[in-house]
Amino acid sequence: MDQFTAHLDRGWDLAQRGDAMGAEASARRALELESTSPEAHNLLGYSCALRGDYEEALEFYRQAIALDDTFLEAMLNAAELCIFPLGDLEQALSFCEDALQLVENDEEATDALLLQFDAYLGLGKTEQARQAVARIPKGPYANPSHAFLIGRAHFELGEAELAESLLEEAVKRDPDNPEPHYYLGLIKDERGDVAEATDCFLRVQHLDREAPLAPWTLGREAFLELVRRVVDGLTPRLRALLDARQVYVAEAPGVEAIVDGADPRAPLLLDQLEGPGPSIRVFVYQRNVERLAGSLDRMEEEVQAALEREIAGALLGQESEPSASPRELN
Repeated sequence: MDQFTAHLDRGWDLAQRGDAMGAEASARRALELESTSPEAHNLLGYSCALRGDYEEALEFYRQAIALDDTFLEAMLNAAELCIFPLGDLEQALSFCEDALQLVENDEEATDALLLQFDAYLGLGKTEQARQAVARIPKGPYANPSHAFLIGRAHFELGEAELAESLLEEAVKRDPDNPEPHYYLGLIKDERGDVAEATDCFLRVQHLDREAPLAPWTLGREAFLELVRRVVDGLTPRLRALLDARQVYVAEAPGVEAIVDGADPRAPLLLDQLEGPGPSIRVFVYQRNVERLAGSLDRMEEEVQAALEREIAGALLGQESEPSASPRELN
């Protein structure tokens, strides 16, 4: 194995283990040896995305594609990044269309069509999203993540029965992935199977806590300071309802809250207080906020949006936007 290939292999190994800085260092060493390597630019983009620098990551993906306009992996990586967290859905569709011209097998086509589905759905183009799912090659799927992602797509389209069978397959093949457990829980919750839904959600809570922290995660005190800063910046009407001394942070909702019906991925929960003065206290869950935000610079925005949405919906009688999760927050 030559030195260039060794740096790339080591970089991808480090990236898969969540070591963003190590992966980036390997990618840059590879670039020193071959400055026009699309593979090295792709790895560098992936490494930047891993540490939360998404704009820089997208630029490296673009460079990789410019160096090799048939580089399918870089196109798919760029499309995924544009969907979340960048939210540039039209650009994501453009990458998907280019990718679909290059796919050579069912697995590659499935990857591209799933991303196309997410982009169309995010744009509110439900019929186009449905057509993208219809084009996905039929299983069985060699990649267990495809069973989950296609199941999730059917769930988003309101096709619960199709979704459930695929999600159950995904759980059997990859039991340590919290995602299929979560969507199975949503289906069972909607069906009224409370005990089974709760079992799914408790499993999600456990697996989410086992997952590595984001490289950009804040320490507990820094996160608490961020939350308090957001609370202080709320409108006077909303701020008057909160007791700043009763704003608490934790990693995720506890077992007792989930058993009582809380979504394990709720960004926050509200608790109504008795007596005069501020009428609610707030529990904010750091890992769930981080999952929704996708990057450090969007954390305050995510906490503010969740607070405004939930206070308005629960206490002011206003029409609230749908929560980040379909399950009830309180």
